[in-house]
Amino acid sequence: MSTEIPPTPPSPGVGLRRKPKTLPTLPLSAFSPPNSSTGERFPRPPTPSRVHPVQVVDAHVVVVGDATASLESWKKEAGKALGGLIGKGGVVLALPATASDELLAGLQLRDTGGQGLPEIAGVPVLSLMVPFEMHSAQHEMPAYTSGLSIPISLATSFSKSTPESIVGLKWALSQGRPVDIDVRAALSDSALQGFLDLLDEAVADLPSVPPIIISSVLPPPHDLSLSIVKLMKHPSYHTFQTQTAALSLVPGLYIKFLPPSWDAPTPATPSDLANDTVDDANSKQSKEWKRRIKMYLGPVIEAFGFERIIFGSSPSPASHSASLAGDWYEIARESLAELGADQETQDTGADQETGIDLVFASNAEKVYGNRAKK
Repeated sequence: MSTEIPPTPPSPGVGLRRKPKTLPTLPLSAFSPPNSSTGERFPRPPTPSRVHPVQVVDAHVVVVGDATASLESWKKEAGKALGGLIGKGGVVLALPATASDELLAGLQLRDTGGQGLPEIAGVPVLSLMVPFEMHSAQHEMPAYTSGLSIPISLATSFSKSTPESIVGLKWALSQGRPVDIDVRAALSDSALQGFLDLLDEAVADLPSVPPIIISSVLPPPHDLSLSIVKLMKHPSYHTFQTQTAALSLVPGLYIKFLPPSWDAPTPATPSDLANDTVDDANSKQSKEWKRRIKMYLGPVIEAFGFERIIFGSSPSPASHSASLAGDWYEIARESLAELGADQETQDTGADQETGIDLVFASNAEKVYGNRAKK
């Protein structure tokens, strides 16, 4: 069974870069929970805490050391809400640079004969992310990927554009597999231009281009001491809006929605409304995080649409901020719901899907699981 996904052809004779579009300014009301004083003539939207996707594909579960132990730990972190929905979707495992034949041999990720996804520690695995060094002089697929029937993508990081990185990214894209790029450089105007130039040159002369997925951009690094009101007028926020618009114009580019690197742990959140044991201070912190996350989600949704955002629960390996999978799921889900993702539907061909379902499952299935080709 082929693990390659249908490529996205570049527009004939046109590079990746376009003139960024101007994004609308969102009102402060967009970053607060819905007003409960709506008249009886109008139906109230569902309470965000009650809005869940039909299923979840966690598209970023980082393997630390042993994959089985990592997924056992992930199951404990996920809790009932996330763990109960993942059985219908699956996870995308981000393998370490030390991955080997011995590691894969113990995972039994071979053909299951059409009886569903292969599992590790009882967790269904949709795809594997295989690391490669973009700045390396030589590139080849690791030997341990030979014979795997499970879909494979490639993953790397970006710090600056070099001639070697262009060659490395072009090699990865020529494999016809999705390519994840963890953006580990502060995107100043010049750095953003270098990144766009890198993408532009890497796809040049390729007959087709597979999906490119970037992370550590949503949400970007941020100073929690900056108030919401000041953030809206801060130069860094306006730069983020402009850069988001520019990135969204790259064909076939997706953005991962991962725990932020904010030098603070992801706040714990209650699993249901009946839980009265959650510390009040922690609950306030969770609400504050959601307000800030929505500040960044708004422009990304406007620019990328729900169909090019992909959820993942593990922070970037470069992040020093602790985050539990279940806590991040709750905050990410409620933030999307409060921005109306449960009300927005997209025609994906066979079905009408809400923004919540696209972000938390369908987009990852399409990119990593080859849903479109199947």
